[in-house]
Amino acid sequence: MQTSGNIAEVEEPQVSARRIFSLIAPELMEVEAEFERACRSNVQVIAYIGDYLRSSGGKRVRPALTLLSNYAVGGDASQANSIRMATVMEFLHTATLVHDDIIDNAEMRRSRPSVNSRFGNQTAVLMGDWLYMSAFETSLAERSLPILDILTAATRKMTEGELLQLTLIGSTEITEEEYLDILQRKTAYLFSACCEIGAIMGRADAAQQEALREYGMNLGTAFQLIDDLLDFTASDEVLGKPAGVDLLEGKLTLPLIYLLDSEPSAREILERVMLERGYEHATRATLLEKVERTGALERFSFILNSELRTPEFCFSLWLQRI
Repeated sequence: MQTSGNIAEVEEPQVSARRIFSLIAPELMEVEAEFERACRSNVQVIAYIGDYLRSSGGKRVRPALTLLSNYAVGGDASQANSIRMATVMEFLHTATLVHDDIIDNAEMRRSRPSVNSRFGNQTAVLMGDWLYMSAFETSLAERSLPILDILTAATRKMTEGELLQLTLIGSTEITEEEYLDILQRKTAYLFSACCEIGAIMGRADAAQQEALREYGMNLGTAFQLIDDLLDFTASDEVLGKPAGVDLLEGKLTLPLIYLLDSEPSAREILERVMLERGYEHATRATLLEKVERTGALERFSFILNSELRTPEFCFSLWLQRI
């Protein structure tokens, strides 16, 4: 891998997600089939929206982590119960996306109209609830209190993260610690849950379970950091949704938090962009130039490379389209 100090320039990761995902391609196909089966319902709107969500694609990172963690400890992730639990994790993730899009008034998701924009907020709320409850109903088949504890804790953390973020919308006073806390609650805890549940399904010992739980937390943190960075630097086509919306929605991400640390005078610019919900006063390119000039991007890169140590695989995961 070669870098120029800019984390957005990672090329040809040595360990590509495509190669890793190919190891579990048959199992991921089974997850797709299980997703389709689980969405069958005599309530026609559920079946229709379920198929709409499934066919929208996605990277399937969370079920993949569940399956890979199972195999990593010597388990057999091809078993029907392992496939079901991997699907549960995708159901939970999909439910969060449906609800997040309602909160954010998002119109696009994965290059298609979001569920709320296509079917309305009321239907989207209920569909998200149905996905959550279906995930927990399926997980009950394992009769595993540890798995239920992990799922309920992850769901609670995600809800807390969303609420914490809402309290800081439009604020430029958010600290790095607050930002990372929200990020981990909203994203990393579910990654961690996927890895830990996969370990449990593979009958891991306590040390293996703890190691995979910690790995999932680090990977989820890095994954969301990169997602936030790409919202700031990438194009609509790369993201599959409008770029640059985090700031327009009043959400300050880590590169901009670092920018304010180095250049407090930028606070007025950021507040104006959030207030006007547009980049007429300061373009994304202008803000990116400030981030690079002040060393904020370098500092961001250090967090990924030195503390989380997962950027290569994480970039590859993000760019992968499974």
